Amino acid sequence: MIPRELQEIIKKRASQFPFVAVTGPRQSGKSTLLRNIFKDYDYVSLEDLDERDLAERDPRAFIRMHPDKVILDEAQRVPGLFSYLQTHTDEVGRTGMYILSGSQNFLLMEKLGQSLAGRVALLDLLPFSHSELKAAGMLPPSLDEEIFTGGYPRIFDKEIPPIDFYPSYLRTYVERDLRTLKNVGNLNLFVKFLKLCAGRIGQLLNESSLANECGVSTPTINSWLSVLEASFILYRLRPDFRNFNKRVVKTPKLYFYDTGLACSLLEIDSASQLKSHFARGSLFENLVINEFMKSSLNQGKEPRLSFWRDNVGHEVDLIQDRDGKPYAYEIKSAETFNWEFLDNLNFWGKISGYPHEQKAVLYAGAKEMSLTEANVIPWKKLAF
Repeated sequence: MIPRELQEIIKKRASQFPFVAVTGPRQSGKSTLLRNIFKDYDYVSLEDLDERDLAERDPRAFIRMHPDKVILDEAQRVPGLFSYLQTHTDEVGRTGMYILSGSQNFLLMEKLGQSLAGRVALLDLLPFSHSELKAAGMLPPSLDEEIFTGGYPRIFDKEIPPIDFYPSYLRTYVERDLRTLKNVGNLNLFVKFLKLCAGRIGQLLNESSLANECGVSTPTINSWLSVLEASFILYRLRPDFRNFNKRVVKTPKLYFYDTGLACSLLEIDSASQLKSHFARGSLFENLVINEFMKSSLNQGKEPRLSFWRDNVGHEVDLIQDRDGKPYAYEIKSAETFNWEFLDNLNFWGKISGYPHEQKAVLYAGAKEMSLTEANVIPWKKLAF
């Protein structure tokens, strides 16, 4: 098993809270990790119909059977159980009693907020990060291979080619998970929408355009986006609202949690196909932003990420708030540095007044430079 960076944080939270909830996309390695950490805990999957039936029909009997040191997998399947668990743990008064995991964040978070507020540590586990794969000696041999392969554990553990894994993953997601959601009607139309989103990675979100192409209403598009966000398929990167010149764009941009899945939706069949693909730059940008996100989440921290753009087209690809300061990043898939990469950073620095130490170009090249205007950093050398 490839070691996960979140492991020590999970252990620490289990010593502080009666509940730890680990959510993330289906097959991101949650169950494997939790069973490896908590070897002396009972493992109960609420995908099991008998266990689920007992939990739904007689929650008190279920708790008597599983009173302490329990991993509850797919806990969102029985949301009514949480209030009974809350009463039980309040009476016992110990930490680390229940470890919850789930891949349908929208249900789990809603019920957790109602029943377990202040009693649960919330953590997210995404697919493998660049640093996790590097530490395990499992990094794909090239940047294009890394984008194409993505980070889902089964690809590496079972040596499944991405071209085989992702179509199967998508079918499971659509046919198994989405059928349980009231917000999704026509599944074929939803898959079309998902593919359209993959073609808009790194672009400002235009709900009206998506609605017109899908032949549905704008509220339906927003509902579908919420479903995809809550199940860790894609996310909306918010704009930075620091109003340096009073003309900032307030529309989010779309990114996927895994570039391998995005490649599959774009019908990219091999890493070599990426070299001349129109979306290569956007996919590289997506890969880098994902690494910032994974770095924060794997430390148990909330990612403080945004982008900055004004209404005449000046744009900074990524803003990370760190130690009370904004750090600006221009992300380029080129392997050769170009001085034009500094243009938007220089503009942002001029109107914001922030020094060059808070600006950097992240690119696919190998040469690191410290310039007067900004730092130039090969993305693989970035210390997250």
